[in-house]
Amino acid sequence: MNARVPDPPTPKLLAGQNALVTGANSGIGEGIARELAAQGANVAVNYVVHPETAQAICDDLGKQGVKAIAVRGDVSKEADVQAMFAEAVEAFGTLDIVCSNAGIQRDARLTDMTLEQWNQVIGVNLTGAFLVAREAAREFTRRGMRDVSCALGKIIFTSSVHQMIPWAGHCNYATTKGGIMQLMESIAQELAPQKIRVNSVCPGAIKTAINRAAWATPEAEQKLETLIPCKRVGDPGDIARVAAWLASDQADYIYGASIFVDGGMTLFPGFATGG
Repeated sequence: MNARVPDPPTPKLLAGQNALVTGANSGIGEGIARELAAQGANVAVNYVVHPETAQAICDDLGKQGVKAIAVRGDVSKEADVQAMFAEAVEAFGTLDIVCSNAGIQRDARLTDMTLEQWNQVIGVNLTGAFLVAREAAREFTRRGMRDVSCALGKIIFTSSVHQMIPWAGHCNYATTKGGIMQLMESIAQELAPQKIRVNSVCPGAIKTAINRAAWATPEAEQKLETLIPCKRVGDPGDIARVAAWLASDQADYIYGASIFVDGGMTLFPGFATGG
């Protein structure tokens, strides 16, 4: 009886590619960085604080046979973004995938919101997305086509269900996500002829530190689930798997798309019983 020949390993979707993920030392960004590495990409892990956490993530990623570096940079600052890209390009040679994920919340009712709270969120979430996308497009066009992908480059924004769902008490945050939608679609239209694919992943309720109060207790989680038709709060891996696929050649004909990963939150579950 002949011994069964093992199946060949499944090819990794992003083998030979280089990625930069902003806000990658926690939450969704960390999840994306880990999934890109699992699919064969070298990864630059961006952080602002806690360099030891970013380095620990890089050490883990290195165990998968890829190169990972921690790069500090505040995405709201032009000089930081340019330095961050220069460091990643020096380490890897170039970048093929850029995930603009960094985001913050500074919540308040409109009448209580300070200009500082407004400007902080706009600066990181929206201005940061612009600065990161601009540097990505510059790097892709500088180095030209590579044989690791059908595309010249891929830019993936982490948006939110709140690019379409209003959110009282969070007008600064929701405004940035609506802005990311138009930023993404406008530059996707502009860059598509160069084979630069620009898209967004739009998470719903995901278990991260930024919204811990909404799911940290069984009671809170149960209340949150009333907004989710599938009755499950997501985790960073739900977003990361979509982002990695979107960065791969399997998604090569997708340009300017907002992919909602939300358990059905944007289906307006309040109308399930007739409204």
